[in-house]
Amino acid sequence: MALFRLFALWSLAICFCLCPHTTSAQLRQNFYANVCPNVEGIVRNAVRQKFQQTFVTVPGTLRLFFHDCFVQGCDASVIVASTSTNKAEKDHPDNLSLAGDGFDTVIKAKAAIDAVASCRNKVSCADILAMATRDVIALSGGPSYAVELGRLDGLSSTAASVNGRLPHPTDNLSQLNALFAANGLSQTDMIALSAAHTLGFSHCDKFSNRIYNFSRQKPVDPTLNPNYATQLQGMCPRNVDPRIAINMDPNTPRTFDNMYFKNLQNGKGLFTSDQVLFTDPRSKPTVNAWASNSRAFQSAFVSAMTKLGRVGVKTGKNGNIRRDCAVFN
Repeated sequence: MALFRLFALWSLAICFCLCPHTTSAQLRQNFYANVCPNVEGIVRNAVRQKFQQTFVTVPGTLRLFFHDCFVQGCDASVIVASTSTNKAEKDHPDNLSLAGDGFDTVIKAKAAIDAVASCRNKVSCADILAMATRDVIALSGGPSYAVELGRLDGLSSTAASVNGRLPHPTDNLSQLNALFAANGLSQTDMIALSAAHTLGFSHCDKFSNRIYNFSRQKPVDPTLNPNYATQLQGMCPRNVDPRIAINMDPNTPRTFDNMYFKNLQNGKGLFTSDQVLFTDPRSKPTVNAWASNSRAFQSAFVSAMTKLGRVGVKTGKNGNIRRDCAVFN
C-alpha cells in the first residue's frame, strides 16, 4: 500500500511537470479583496478612458492576452521590453504586429492602480491584462464575466520562446487543434476563441496568397466568396503598402458578436485558418450552431477565455509583481 501511495504521488508530480495548464490552483475571483478591493473598478475605468480615445484598444488588448498566454503562460511576459542583452517576446516576428494600444491599455491601468496607496505594487501585470481583456470585450458588445485572479508576472521573456507557439493564418484544423491542445484547450475552445477575429484588422500580406497566388491553377482560393475576393483585391492591390490594414469582419468590425460564424458560412473568413473552420467537416457543425445561436457562442467563449486564463500561471518563486510591466524588477 505504501509503495502504491508513493507511485501515485510520483505520477501526480510527473503530471504537474508535463501539464503547464494545470497550475491554476491559486486563481480565484476577488483575489485582491483584502489589499486592493476596488481593483476591478479601477481597471474598468482606465480601460473605458482608453477605449474612448481609440477603438484599437479593443482588438489590441484582446490579441495581447492571447499572445501572452500561448507563450510561457499568462504571465505578462509579452509586455517586457527588449534590452541590449535580451531580445524579448514582443520583438519576435510573430508579435511585431501587436498594436501599441494593447500595451498602453495595461500601462495606463497599472498607473491608475498604483495611484492608490494601498494598491501600489500589489496587483500583477498579468492580472491587469486579464481584467482589461474582459473589459474590452464587454465594451464592444460582448459578454462580461468574472475573471479569476492571482497570477504572478513571469521572470523570463525571450523571442526564442515564441517559436512554434502561436497560430498562423495558413494553419489547417489539425495544426490549430494541436496548438490549442498544447495549452489544455479543446477544439470547441479553439473555435470559440477564433471568433475574436470578429474584431480588429489585418495587414494585407497576411492573406495576399489567398487572392493572388493560391495555386498555379487557381490564383484565388476557391473557398473565398468571389465577390469578397474581388473586394479584398480592391483594398489590397499587389505591392500594396505593408502598413495598410483592413477589417477582419467586413460586416460588424466594431461589435463583438457571432457575425464571424455567419461570415464563414458565406465564404468570408479572411484567413485560411478562419475559413477552414467551416470547410473542415470536423468543425463545421459548431460553426453552424453558433452562427444561429449567439447565446450559446458567448457561453462557450467565456468558458474558453476562463480556461485560457489558467494556462501556465506562475506561483511562488516562479514569479513576482513587477513594479513596471515592461521591466523585470
